[in-house]
Amino acid sequence: MSALAAVGDKLPETIIGPFDAQALARYAEVSGDANPLHLDDALAAGIGFAAPPVHGMKMLAAFEPMLNNWRSDLDIVSLSGKFVQPILRGEKITLSGRVLRASDTEIFVRLFAHGTERLPGVIGEATLRPRAARATA
Repeated sequence: MSALAAVGDKLPETIIGPFDAQALARYAEVSGDANPLHLDDALAAGIGFAAPPVHGMKMLAAFEPMLNNWRSDLDIVSLSGKFVQPILRGEKITLSGRVLRASDTEIFVRLFAHGTERLPGVIGEATLRPRAARATA
């Protein structure tokens, strides 16, 4: 059996946002993350940001539909990320990924969420497996 994907394969880029203040307020309400840094313009400005940063978990969660659109035949068995740089409210966010390891039973993908300046806001990773293999594992 051949690998599910090839090392170096790129995932199609996905654009999310830009998110406005109402979108961040709605996310804060449903997620329980009402950290004022994400909601208060004056607080964000006091820290030196031009606008409040988008919730990191909102960006991390956006990788799930991106991965499912790329390979609907695979299940995501793990998804994690590090928040390395704020991406601010009003910025378009580009999600991308690349296959780092691949076999006939598992794919490991490095993920990125970039802001307008192409600086990474989130660096993540995901492990995916075929549905049939996962059901018997």
